[in-house]
Amino acid sequence: MYLENINSPKDLKKLKNSELEALAMEIRNALMNRLSKLGGHFGPNFGMVETIIALHYVFNSPKDKIVFDVSHQSYTHKILTGRKEAYLYDEHFKDVSGYTNPQESEHDFFNIGHTSTSISLAGGLVKARDLQGNNENIIAVIGDGSLSGGEALEGLDFASELKSNFIIIVNDNDMSIAENYGGLYKNLNDLRESKGTCECNLFKAMNLDYTYIDEGNNIEKLIETFNKIKDIDHPIVIHINTTKGKGYKIAEENKENWHWHLPFDIDTGKTKISNFEEDYGMLTCEYLLEKMEKDKKVVTVVAGVPGNIGFTKEKREKAGKQFVDVGIAEEHAIAFVSGIAKNGGKPVFATHSSFMQRTYDQLSQDLCINNNPATILVNTASVYGMNDVTHLGLYDIAMMGNIPNLVYLAPTCKEEYFSMLDWSIEQNEFPVAIRIPCNGVVSTNKNYEKDYSKLNRYQIEQSGNKVAILALGDFYQLGEKVASEVYKKWGFNPTLINPRYITGIDKEVLENLQKEHSLVITLEDGILEGGFGEKIASYYGTSNIKVKNYGIKKSFPDRYGVYELLKQNRLTVEQIIEDINKFI
Repeated sequence: MYLENINSPKDLKKLKNSELEALAMEIRNALMNRLSKLGGHFGPNFGMVETIIALHYVFNSPKDKIVFDVSHQSYTHKILTGRKEAYLYDEHFKDVSGYTNPQESEHDFFNIGHTSTSISLAGGLVKARDLQGNNENIIAVIGDGSLSGGEALEGLDFASELKSNFIIIVNDNDMSIAENYGGLYKNLNDLRESKGTCECNLFKAMNLDYTYIDEGNNIEKLIETFNKIKDIDHPIVIHINTTKGKGYKIAEENKENWHWHLPFDIDTGKTKISNFEEDYGMLTCEYLLEKMEKDKKVVTVVAGVPGNIGFTKEKREKAGKQFVDVGIAEEHAIAFVSGIAKNGGKPVFATHSSFMQRTYDQLSQDLCINNNPATILVNTASVYGMNDVTHLGLYDIAMMGNIPNLVYLAPTCKEEYFSMLDWSIEQNEFPVAIRIPCNGVVSTNKNYEKDYSKLNRYQIEQSGNKVAILALGDFYQLGEKVASEVYKKWGFNPTLINPRYITGIDKEVLENLQKEHSLVITLEDGILEGGFGEKIASYYGTSNIKVKNYGIKKSFPDRYGVYELLKQNRLTVEQIIEDINKFI
């Protein structure tokens, strides 16, 4: 084995080209070991093995700085920079995250999990280097799918202004997570077909030098090119044509399904985790397909992640022109649906809470100031959502809950979710956002309100006294359990309320609670600071009623266990009952 002797990039430089080919195979075996058992980003990492080997063979990391976009292609980089045990040995899997992380290694320069960032981040490194008179190479690695993001295009546009060593590696496998969308991909296709010689060239148009490598999985050609441009004195784009999922036929033939994958059987590619339970992605997709079939004004919009609401290729084809993937361009998506709504359409835009963070200005300026009735579905906005530090979905309530004109709703179950969604699509008064539940599909078989236009009206699910529990969205079931435990322990029923509206308070309900209650508890599945509970606490500020807010403390938790995080924030039934005991 060659890999067992590679503990840093310096060890790589001792190998011959033929030995590097063997090393690439060993690296893919190591990747397969981890990914088949743990899951993760498969296609991007298998496709970039040769490129990462060549980069570390030619350049001198960490003096030369490599910045990875999204980090979906950084696993080989981790293997070559002293972290191979996390891929070779099961007991070390948790030693590393799925993204670059400066706390893990001096070879990582940023925590990166969002797309389209590497060119701008690396450009900053270039500027700081030049100000200090240093001479290291700065390399940004970015995938073709990420180029549709505004930040990537802004970074490309500015790169030539730096006028010094700046190497931008564009990994072009003709894929984002799903298909690429947008006019620039026609040019990338023309560049691939002409082997980089066609007259129209996006990168040259931005005043950048340009080199094309047709065999992007050929280590020898990659090394030859990187040696030629090492220590270059101006910005250059190296455009490489790679195969996503390279080395595993099943992934090469099913690129979309193998961008990220659950643990699987290597021989068959079949997922090891059998889960035939219904989920909100599948349910939302089926609902929207039916809605679109009945009403040609309804249009579903996503930004590079169609799977977040179940739109597989087959479902996208069925929806036809009423399904739009704008590519990795969330800001554009919000403004786009605002325009659709303005002109009489009924748009629904869905993405993950973590990605919604990119759209604050568009939510405020393009959508809500104009008060256009678009529907925004916020997915994985929960402690139960994605748990790595770059994809946390915990900040949406504080971010979106205070934007004027926006109606932000938090359903507690399947039936309430679809009642809210149906109302939002059909109404024409408000921009509406809805938190897609994330704690499993809870079905109550109850009938829920069909009209939410009388804003900020809370639903009292159980009338009681002494203690009132306002349990928002995903934490409503936690509220039910607390209410039941209160009755068992003290023999009285607390009042249990489903607030429904994140963006406002029901003054009438809150005022009435003061008559027979001494304690109000709020439960919210998000960051406490600036969140829903603080609105309630502020309302009661000058009264005699006590308020206890429960949620997640402002932080950046990374790869947390849900139960551990809830316990750290006193969000278990037992801990909440302990706190109530102190008050009553």
